[in-house]
Amino acid sequence: MVKIAIDAMGGDFGPEPIVKGCVNALKKKQFIPILVGKKSEILPLLPKRYRDKISIVETDDVISMSDAATDAVKRKESTIYIATELVKNGEADGLVSAGHSGATMTLATIRLGRLKGVSRPALVTFMPTKTGGKSILLDVGANVDSKPEHLVQFAIMGGCYAQNVMGIKEPSIGLLANGEEDSKGNEVTKATYKLLQGYPGFKGNVEGGDIFNGSCDVITCDGFIGNLVLKTSEGVASTISGLIKDYIRKSPIAITGALLMRKVFKLLKKQIDYAEIGGAPLIGIKGCAIVSHGKSNAKAMENAIYQAISYVDNHVNDHILEELEKYNEIN
Repeated sequence: MVKIAIDAMGGDFGPEPIVKGCVNALKKKQFIPILVGKKSEILPLLPKRYRDKISIVETDDVISMSDAATDAVKRKESTIYIATELVKNGEADGLVSAGHSGATMTLATIRLGRLKGVSRPALVTFMPTKTGGKSILLDVGANVDSKPEHLVQFAIMGGCYAQNVMGIKEPSIGLLANGEEDSKGNEVTKATYKLLQGYPGFKGNVEGGDIFNGSCDVITCDGFIGNLVLKTSEGVASTISGLIKDYIRKSPIAITGALLMRKVFKLLKKQIDYAEIGGAPLIGIKGCAIVSHGKSNAKAMENAIYQAISYVDNHVNDHILEELEKYNEIN
C-alpha cells in the first residue's frame, strides 16, 4: 500500500483538521498514513479503532508561516523536514503539508532532488471550466523567473499529469500569452513557442479566457504570472460570491430566485472551493509532495491525501522521465 507522510502540525488550525482528514481518508482508501508531530496532541484526536492503522513520528518543532523558507533546511527536527526525509529514505512514497508552502517546496526540491532532465519543479493548480471539468495551470509559484527550457519542461510535465491522473488521453497544451498569434508574448514565451512546436498536443498560444472555457487542458506559464492568475481568480470568485449574497439580501425577488437556483449556487461553490482540490502537487521532484492551503479544513486534507495516493499509484514521475527523454532525443 502507498505510504503517505503527513505534516500533522503545519496548518493554521493545528492538528485537528489534519488528523480528522486523515481518518476520513482511511475510511475510503487503503493507504498507510504516517503523522509527523506532537504525539501528545495527535493521539487524543485519533479514534481508538484507527490508532493501530496510523503511525506517529514524534517531533515538536514546527516551521511557522512567519519563518523564512530557507530556515527549514537547518531545522532538521521540524515536522516538514522529517516528513520529507521519510520520502527521501523510502519510508514513505509521498508527503502532504498544509504548513509553510515555501519551506515545503524548498525541502522537497533540495532533499528529494529533481527528476532527471528537470531543471526546476513546478507547482500545479486546477482551474474550473465552463464544461464542468478542470484545466491544469502551471507553474503557479515555485519559480518567479523562468527560461524557455523551463516552460517546455512545465508543459511536458503538465501533459503527463493530465494523462496519468486526470485520464485525458490526448491532452491539449497551451502557452499563456497576450494573444493566440505566434508573434504575441514576451521574448521568453516566443522562444518557448518555437521549442514546443511539433510536440504532441501543443496547440500554441492561449489567452487568459482559455483557462476557464475548457478549450485547453494544460496551460503553461512562469510562476510569477501563474501566481497572479491564481490569486486574481480567487479574488474574483470571492467578490462575485459576496456581491450575489448582497443583492439577495436587498431584494425579495432575488431571494426567491436564489432559492430556485440553490443547486446551481451549490455546484458553483464546489467548483471554486480549494477544499475540493486539496492541494497543489509540486511536480518534477523525486517522489511526491502535495502543498495544501494553510487554512485547510478536514475535507481539504482528505482530498490532498487522495491526490498524493493518485500521483503515486499512477506513476506520474515515470511518465515524465519517458516524455522528457523522448523530447530531448528529438530536439
